Amino acid sequence: MAVRYPIVPNNITIHLGSPGDNAKNITVPFVEYIANVASSELYPTWPRNALVANIYAIISFAMNRIYNEWYRSKGYNFDITSLPAYDQKYTENRSVYENIENIAEEIFNNYVVKGNQIQPYFTTYCDGRVKTCNGLSQWGSVSLANQGKTPLQILKNYYGNDISIKENAQVGDNTIGYPGYEIGIGSAGNQVLAIQRDLRRIRKNYPAIPDIKNTLGIYDEETTLAVKKFQEIFNLPQTGVVNKATWYKIKYIYTSVKKISDLYSEGLTEDEVTFLYTDKLDYGDTGIEVEYVHYYLTSLAFFDNDIPKLPTNSIYNNNTITMVKAFQQKYNLPVTGVFTYSDWQVLKNTYNQILKNLPANLKEELYPDYFLVRGQTGNDVRRLQRLLLAICRYDKSIPGIRVNGVFDDLTERSIKKVQKDYNFDENGIVGPLLWRKLVELSKRT
Repeated sequence: MAVRYPIVPNNITIHLGSPGDNAKNITVPFVEYIANVASSELYPTWPRNALVANIYAIISFAMNRIYNEWYRSKGYNFDITSLPAYDQKYTENRSVYENIENIAEEIFNNYVVKGNQIQPYFTTYCDGRVKTCNGLSQWGSVSLANQGKTPLQILKNYYGNDISIKENAQVGDNTIGYPGYEIGIGSAGNQVLAIQRDLRRIRKNYPAIPDIKNTLGIYDEETTLAVKKFQEIFNLPQTGVVNKATWYKIKYIYTSVKKISDLYSEGLTEDEVTFLYTDKLDYGDTGIEVEYVHYYLTSLAFFDNDIPKLPTNSIYNNNTITMVKAFQQKYNLPVTGVFTYSDWQVLKNTYNQILKNLPANLKEELYPDYFLVRGQTGNDVRRLQRLLLAICRYDKSIPGIRVNGVFDDLTERSIKKVQKDYNFDENGIVGPLLWRKLVELSKRT
């Protein structure tokens, strides 16, 4: 289990105009954006503590927009605008003040949080002379700094005593976003967990959406029904599959009902951003993810002599590192022996290509690269059912099977009986490890 704290991005994409204008977008390093906005909004002669407090607010405001995908969830292809009427003032190609640039480089990966919330706080602000607001007053911060207040004390004066600074946040690319492909029944991972979390919260405001009880991050029949109802409510094609339009509509509605881009936000807690799937696996790691990696690498090694086929178990050991390094070298990935999210995507895609290119008779025993759950249909379900049928012929305690290509109640009950007999979780879901067990059992006579 891993808490996915907001990641400070390497870059930010700015729309040089109001959201609907036909203006150009530019992408710049995040730290350069912060220095530019701060140089456009602030005076370099202000006391350092006032500058630091204001730059914290600028960083947090931008992070809130990025983290919530505020504009992308509305169908735009940028993170923020350049106009203070909507966001913050950014001036293309402007010079920045040296002391402001130094502060920005020093604290660009620190942002404001409120209470037990983990999202970057929506730190609205105004100049405090021409315009006043409920957030920080820029000129007021100067007066407070002159009184000897620290940057945090200045921020607390405007945003409340439960304000704190998240320091030294991770810098990189967010891995919880639309992955670039449709997500549907049988999919698994943190994107599925995010969809399920968001729909559960949206359901409080839209109770017609069915509840999702599954907490495994597997896209099942319940999730499909919830997505279909969401699509119906918000006038999207009722496919039960999350494409880009549905993903961002869910994101937009979730952000809206939680008021995450609001001074008075319901906010996100650690529990809501704790996901089952980690970003990297290394020596000594254990558990189901390690076993999944072993399954895919071993299968790949069967078809590719460049990947050594070594004994593995549920521990990420030296054999794992040898296989991972060979895989990384073969597919032009950084050869570290550490298995990352990027490696996982390449491995699954490679495995899937092997499946597609194999004759039907050769791929009968290979796992289909997604979870099999109740409600699914198709040839992969038939393959599953044929394995179960072979087991039923000698194990009469299995409820039975119809090879009809429909993952129905009888198929689910049979799966649960196998899971019970061989110490798997009795959830009726078929992953690669259970599939391997079914193949093994189907060969008994």
